[in-house]
Amino acid sequence: MDMEVYQTIRAMADIYAIELQNQVYKRIHEMENDDNSHYLIYRVLGVSDYEGHLVDLYQNIGRFLYKYAGTFLENAATICIMSKYPEARKVRITNTISVNPRQFEIDCLVGNIAHEIKWRDATTDGDHITKEGTRIKAISANGYTPVRVMFYYPQREQAIRIQENLETLYHSIGGQYYYGDSAWKYIRDFTGIDLHEMLEQIAESREDRK
Repeated sequence: MDMEVYQTIRAMADIYAIELQNQVYKRIHEMENDDNSHYLIYRVLGVSDYEGHLVDLYQNIGRFLYKYAGTFLENAATICIMSKYPEARKVRITNTISVNPRQFEIDCLVGNIAHEIKWRDATTDGDHITKEGTRIKAISANGYTPVRVMFYYPQREQAIRIQENLETLYHSIGGQYYYGDSAWKYIRDFTGIDLHEMLEQIAESREDRK
């Protein structure tokens, strides 16, 4: 195991964990002064005030958790890539296919390999396919190969169809699309670092403290 990368990712995990906890505590305190008159509608639908409070509470916590989880994993993968390829960088390219948006961002460019790194993508928005199709065409037009690395695949039928269409788009333009186990394997093969194993060890060390 690359201990330098491990320590870097672990330190980042510590920072994110503290920031997440602070955001959650702050929101819980804010919710104490919330107007809960909408609980009436919950009760009409058979949900008690107590259950409604839990729904609102965990919905708020979930929003913060998803945000921090996604940013953390995407940054951890980038750290692995940059440890192997110091020249790797985030860049913006001109959209040569349409007028909106004017530019697209490449999460991690290594040579001509343009990585889009996502922890997961559960979108069900059809416009997402159009925008993503434009993005990868623009990447290809700029001389790069688009590579999507998504660690967790959606579980709902409509979101899965969106991802299947995106995978077809990537392959049709000469790009690559990795998700689930193949995404973890891609990072391991591309960088020589087993990111999944590192995260397992960090998670286990936190559980041991409890």
